[in-house]
Amino acid sequence: MPDPAVALRVAALRLLTRRDHSRAELTAKLAAQAESADQLNQVLDTLQAERLLSDHRYASQRVAARGRRYGNARLSQELRQHGVGDDDIAAALPEAGDETERCRAIWVKKFGRPPQSADERAKQMRFLQYRGFSGEAIRRVMCGVDE
Repeated sequence: MPDPAVALRVAALRLLTRRDHSRAELTAKLAAQAESADQLNQVLDTLQAERLLSDHRYASQRVAARGRRYGNARLSQELRQHGVGDDDIAAALPEAGDETERCRAIWVKKFGRPPQSADERAKQMRFLQYRGFSGEAIRRVMCGVDE
């Protein structure tokens, strides 16, 4: 019968070969297979020491994949929900590019023309807020201010 720690490591590596995971995600996915929390933490610590598991790399890849569609607030929230620390989030967010430019691209794709009424303006602003863009980025896009 294989060693439980080896089996747990194989399961973790199988998950990591598909895509990067945060440490919290792997903990949740592997908790049922581990004999104890200490055993699971030991395996995850080993994977981190070998640089096979990295919250920073996970955050960077997540921001790169979703950064064109969402603002910094939404990206930060999603990363926090996946257990990524604030330092890793702060390091990954600049990789998404200028938030105002991303906001403008989304606005052009979705609406493409200035709002004709106050209701339409509010609708466009709500949409951009839902996507997680900052109030400043939304204001610049809606007012056409380029800095």
